Amino acid sequence: MKHQRFTPPELRVMEALWRNGPSSVREIHEAFPETDRPAFTTVQTTVYRLEAKKALRCVKRISNANIFEAVVSRDAAERRVLDDVLAFFGGRTNRVMAHLVESG
Repeated sequence: MKHQRFTPPELRVMEALWRNGPSSVREIHEAFPETDRPAFTTVQTTVYRLEAKKALRCVKRISNANIFEAVVSRDAAERRVLDDVLAFFGGRTNRVMAHLVESG
């Protein structure tokens, strides 16, 4: 699978799937805190974009609801983010560590 970058909304959807396992769009939507919950259609669009990226897949259909599961693991996504951070710092881990120490 090629190196993919996830947007913040995509990461939020992936987090809901990693935390709760296979879920419908409605279940993913309801997994967000009420105070910071995006519109249902926003979550739905994000889910279908992630499906097109092959980051998740539809595993079954119950009535008219598709049930999705993550194809990309949390570990793989974390590795991708850390690779991007290291690339940003020119591959120098000491600069990354110094920044982490400075930022607390």
